[in-house]
Amino acid sequence: MATTELLTAPDLPSAARAVRRAPWRSPAGQPAYARPALLGIAALAGVLFFWGIGRSGYHVFYANGVRSMTESWKAFVFGSYDPANTITLDKLPGFLWPQALSARLLGFHPWALTLPQAVEGVLSVLVLFRTVRRWAGADAALLAAAAFTLTPVVAGLFRTAVEDPAFTLLLLLAADAAQRAARSGRLGPLLLAGVWVGLAFQTKMLEAWAVLPALGAVYLLSAPVRLRRRLGHLALAGLVTLAVSASWVAMATLTPAADRPYIDGTTNNSAYSMVVGYNFLNRFSSVGLSAQETGSVVSTRGGGPAPHPSGAAQTPGPGGGQQHAGGPMGADGGWTKMFGSQFAPQTGWLYPLAAIALLCALAWRRREPRTDPLRAGYLLWGCWLAVFFAVFSAGSVGGHSYYMGVIAAPLAALSGAGTILLWQAYRDGGRRAWALPAAVAATVAWSAWLARDFPGFLPWLAPTALGTGALALLLLGAAKTARLGGRGIGRVRLATVGLFTALAAVLVGPGAWAASVLDPAYGNSGMGTVGPEARHGFGSRPQPAGPPPADAPATSGFPSGSTRLTAAQQALYDYLRAHDEGARYLFAATSWSASSPYILATGAEVLPMGGFTGQVPAPSLDRVRALIGGGQLRFVMIAKGLGSQVTGAKGAGPTEAIASWVRANCTLVPPAAYGQPAEQPAERTADKAAEQPLYRCS
Repeated sequence: MATTELLTAPDLPSAARAVRRAPWRSPAGQPAYARPALLGIAALAGVLFFWGIGRSGYHVFYANGVRSMTESWKAFVFGSYDPANTITLDKLPGFLWPQALSARLLGFHPWALTLPQAVEGVLSVLVLFRTVRRWAGADAALLAAAAFTLTPVVAGLFRTAVEDPAFTLLLLLAADAAQRAARSGRLGPLLLAGVWVGLAFQTKMLEAWAVLPALGAVYLLSAPVRLRRRLGHLALAGLVTLAVSASWVAMATLTPAADRPYIDGTTNNSAYSMVVGYNFLNRFSSVGLSAQETGSVVSTRGGGPAPHPSGAAQTPGPGGGQQHAGGPMGADGGWTKMFGSQFAPQTGWLYPLAAIALLCALAWRRREPRTDPLRAGYLLWGCWLAVFFAVFSAGSVGGHSYYMGVIAAPLAALSGAGTILLWQAYRDGGRRAWALPAAVAATVAWSAWLARDFPGFLPWLAPTALGTGALALLLLGAAKTARLGGRGIGRVRLATVGLFTALAAVLVGPGAWAASVLDPAYGNSGMGTVGPEARHGFGSRPQPAGPPPADAPATSGFPSGSTRLTAAQQALYDYLRAHDEGARYLFAATSWSASSPYILATGAEVLPMGGFTGQVPAPSLDRVRALIGGGQLRFVMIAKGLGSQVTGAKGAGPTEAIASWVRANCTLVPPAAYGQPAEQPAERTADKAAEQPLYRCS
């Protein structure tokens, strides 16, 4: 490749339509290698995202909602946890709609629920390429797409049946539309950006609005129209964003409570309370925000740990998943967490390169016209990165590495475009030429620093990065000397060889970690985590251990459900079916986790009580008594750990009143009545039954 081919200008508006050509050939205005290289990156992304998809596991909470959505279109619309539509999940259901459609089409299998996320991942790579190409050219876009694909958390994220795959894709589409609007000054693309943000709201609620400062700033500061028109366009786009964002909340609010499920996470059955209180204000309690007056259930008690389905201490988070309790300055690292060993190896290998590129771009182009499109792009991605960095630093994110997809995207964009910017400065000479070697040196040193906590995982990684980086610096330095400046290796000039060596040095670290998803022991954590942290469980301290044993499980660190009942569960299910006397509900359970196996395996209408946290006052005691009196409910299971499943306060949840009434008015079913597994001792079976006693009510 000739040196002059390495820097391509951003696409310029043209009235001419591209001539139809083979899909593997680059469009006009792009280098011949651009389209084949992009297809290669997309293929690599497909391998990382789809490899071993058959070993996927169910998210033990969300998968119940998907199963229910396949049983009922009402459950599909409202995001019901159970097939009987008694209570919703504690999140908006938008991120589960692709999974539910996939399961309806392909059957309810773990891989069918993971498949949409893998597709969303490949689309995210392509959208990021398109967005960066329009801004900084094809070479920058190729580097950005490659950096994004090789970010470890991205390789893990798009194999995970959670909210952030769809969320990341939708925000990338919003950035693409906003960038086009800022370049042309047209209202249409800006309104489309508002639609994409509104749809992102359906996946992670108020977290979607964190991208609005970036989108608004780039249009306000760089669009080639008068200020009054820019402000008017932003106001209209804001209205569109608000309308699309609030659509599900409005629908749930306007639907009579008797005609929809109860809204989980709330004490007042309000969708607004679930979105604003439970999933947002609860998340930032340690920085002075409070959800006490919003109708939200309490998420923490004195900062203490809370049991989560995985066994880790969790509390509800802002727009998706459950977080570690203890607040942002507590258990998960405070303001330095993004630089710690839990998240930086998953996301932050390119921190130095992206930061140096952003600072140089803003400094070097500060005298350009207001409408300068290159500076506008750096403003968009830099503001995006800064806002989400601050949000995650200020709040508790626990072990949920998959949240970092929206950090990986701007890091990749800034790194890709920044590499080309620094390369151009290097070629132009002068003091600015030293920015590229400085960025390479800082990034390689940071890579070695990140690898220090994991000496048993890829022990060759740090020496390789340091050695390759040193060679790159040597080549770049030699290319600037009078004696060697014009020399080359074959037909490629020495400076170009130095650049590609530098790219190898900065990408070998994240690439090696990302490739670990191809190993079953490292690639299916379910929390977006890859590498040794996935092997040893999310949220754990780094482990120096070497490769896992041969009999290591395919998944780790994440709660996984099953569509196959255990022998004991099957015996209980058969007994309940044989004695239900036509009741609507198979049984009622005082925790969602007790109902989960039966919903996942059979799609049975099991009545969960207390919601995800165990603190939701639904159903009420009067409602349970009415169901029993009307013959719709015959059996109630008093689950182990009765009380709050979040604060750990035993006997404090609203289901305690129901449990007390059941104990006083219903008949305990002896465990022998529904059999016991032959492979387990009788005393062990009796103990398990005592932990979750079954009562017959009539």
